[in-house]
Amino acid sequence: MEKIAFADEMETMKAASGNPTVIKVEFSGEENAYTFNVTIASPDTGCDQYADWWEVIDLDGNLIFRRILAHSHVNEQPFSRSGGAVDIAATTEVYVRAHMNNLGYGSAVQKGSIANGFTPATLDVDFAKTLQEQEPLPDGCDF
Repeated sequence: MEKIAFADEMETMKAASGNPTVIKVEFSGEENAYTFNVTIASPDTGCDQYADWWEVIDLDGNLIFRRILAHSHVNEQPFSRSGGAVDIAATTEVYVRAHMNNLGYGSAVQKGSIANGFTPATLDVDFAKTLQEQEPLPDGCDF
């Protein structure tokens, strides 16, 4: 995996105190079939509050890929999870953001493309908020 972006850890944990923060995006694979490895810091407390997915969306707010997270990561912060195949061209700019089961989307995201890399960005938590209702959605929390 190629390292793309990593935010200052103190700022990352501060930002994650209320919502999930995407702090790093790595990728591998080929055009239209990339695997993303996303690192998230989130204020998980258990199944009552945990990051339940990360997703890749285009700049217009259309869902490209969603990785469901089946459990909380209370004792693993920040944590990384992979997912794919993400069907995008190398030059397609996207946002990678995370979602909390009880708080919604975090505003600390990564923006970029495979060709140009990913950097920290801020996205309004209400941007494409209706995606919270679009499948696939989690069907529970294991622990």
